[in-house]
Amino acid sequence: MSDLRVASELEIDPARVAAWLAEDPSLQVIDVRELYEREAGHIAGTRHIELVRLTAEAASVERERPVVFYCRVGARSQMAAQAFRASGYDAYSMDGGLRRWAQEGRPLTPEGGSVADH
Repeated sequence: MSDLRVASELEIDPARVAAWLAEDPSLQVIDVRELYEREAGHIAGTRHIELVRLTAEAASVERERPVVFYCRVGARSQMAAQAFRASGYDAYSMDGGLRRWAQEGRPLTPEGGSVADH
């Protein structure tokens, strides 16, 4: 893997997530927000597994590949990343969440999408 990540780092900033996605479009990026938040706006090409369903769907996340979680501001994704790391995954949380991603000018899907209030 590239030098875009450091194994000991749990949080990675949106610029690094965007660069990693550009380098590896198959990167597992999972939105752990609620459905109404996802529908308001999300990162194109990402999966959606609500935080409350993550344990039940953990087996669907590939253990051999890194995974980046994101939410609105980073609290829920940090919990997810910590839990997955404890289970042996190479897991990360996007620092600042989707709010920071959008504030820094990165696109949301659908076009004109927004970051919903939690």
